[in-house]
Amino acid sequence: MSRDLDCPVQTQMAVAVLDRSFSSDYPASSKTEGRPLSWKRVFVQTDNGSVLGIELERGENAHSVKKKLQIALNVSTEESSLTFGDLVLNNDLSNVRNDSPLLLTRNQMHRSSSTPCLSPTGNGMQQRDRSGPIAILGCSSPSPQMKQLAKDIVKAIRNDVDPVAVNSGMGGAYYFNNIWGEHVAIVKPTDEEPFAPNNPKGFVGKTLGQPGLKRSVRVGETGFREVAAYLLDHGHFANVPPTMLVKITHTVFNVNATVGCNHKMFHNKSQAVSKIASLQQFIPHDFDASDHGTSSFPVSAVHRIGILDIRIFNTDRHSGNLLVRKVGPGSDNFGVQTELIPIDHGLCLPECLEDPYFEWIHWPQASIPFSEEELEYIANLDPLKDAEMLRMELPMIRKACLQVLVLSTIFLKEGAAFGLCLSEIGEMMSRQFTGKEEEPSELELLCMEARKWVEDRELFLPEAGVEDDDDDFTQFSLDGEDDSDAFESPSFSRFGPMKARRKHAAGAGPRPLQRLGTSCQF
Repeated sequence: MSRDLDCPVQTQMAVAVLDRSFSSDYPASSKTEGRPLSWKRVFVQTDNGSVLGIELERGENAHSVKKKLQIALNVSTEESSLTFGDLVLNNDLSNVRNDSPLLLTRNQMHRSSSTPCLSPTGNGMQQRDRSGPIAILGCSSPSPQMKQLAKDIVKAIRNDVDPVAVNSGMGGAYYFNNIWGEHVAIVKPTDEEPFAPNNPKGFVGKTLGQPGLKRSVRVGETGFREVAAYLLDHGHFANVPPTMLVKITHTVFNVNATVGCNHKMFHNKSQAVSKIASLQQFIPHDFDASDHGTSSFPVSAVHRIGILDIRIFNTDRHSGNLLVRKVGPGSDNFGVQTELIPIDHGLCLPECLEDPYFEWIHWPQASIPFSEEELEYIANLDPLKDAEMLRMELPMIRKACLQVLVLSTIFLKEGAAFGLCLSEIGEMMSRQFTGKEEEPSELELLCMEARKWVEDRELFLPEAGVEDDDDDFTQFSLDGEDDSDAFESPSFSRFGPMKARRKHAAGAGPRPLQRLGTSCQF
């Protein structure tokens, strides 16, 4: 009788075999009893959310990783793919950094409720992951603040201070505490996102790697974007809380019995479950922006968050994910001075141009011109350097996401240099509705013009084609080409012939951002 990777119950038993105990140190030492130093450690996540940590010796390859998974899970992995972001790992693992998350998916998506559950074998004992309760993933050099946060959580776990599930929202989230029971972090497992296999709120139905809540953001990849937003917030300019990607193990996490089979052992709460998750520092606050009049927010705070949202092409900025903290009386002791803390960046950096959502467009602060300090910050932004930084720190981020980052940052820089305010730039990125039809945004029209300009140039001047492929992520695709059959094309591809440009928010006159088509080859 054939086996597959659908059942989480015995798979989590295998995880326990690989990661059965919390180590005594943080971070875990790579040297174990009588064993040589390992070459790399990777955390493989199956498409149903199960996580297995595997230590590799020098010279091992993707084939040997699959063999270890086959031993641990007692299941054939021949009809599966091991991926690292866009990269399908057929053999060489040299491009995979230590402590990186990999994804194991089946090539043939067949599911059966009668398929027996997986069972571990004794040989898996030799492969067990020796990391502690928390392992920081992807980041080359975690800050002392991030390391201390992880240590505080580990100390609380070992002192039996339990996390608390967050009831709000569509995805699974958990408050982790310090030894005094105070919230210090919020953890969001990637396999508990909306539509993910182990979502605790009933929003299930897809495997990791498929299009999710937004068709341009795949299930299981919002955690990467949470970390990316923090890394891109240079100098804590927009006040994004410290965020890191982790492998974290605890009994509090959810595993759905409906993912493949039911089993009485599913309800055994003593079974620790390992998850790949985003871990963000919890910031004490008084309320969120939906509970407070937005007109009283500081202009600089709104501008800084708006600048970040444009750079990362945030498709989900609303008042509910802006925390508000009172910091003192207002001017002349009238009113209350507040601080804004932006959270929930899982739907930024889409793989193609979506319709972004910037609620601040309608706030009066967004119509006030940028300050000299803000203009200087924007002018100093380097989109290619930012993309390279993300590619180094979060190598699992897909190339298309980096393309969007480069495009939107250039758009912001050109708009600010042209004299546009925050609301005008945001409006140019947003689609308009005419009756029941959705019109392409100004940004999309500019991309269409740039594409047409490049095509015409290559048609009539073939020798003028792009010679340097090093800046490959600036070659922005308007057609949404993707290797995944399950991934959809961007919706603006249905707009057909390019339509006449609407007048921009600043009125008639010279077209803003007209250099966009010639300053970067998309």
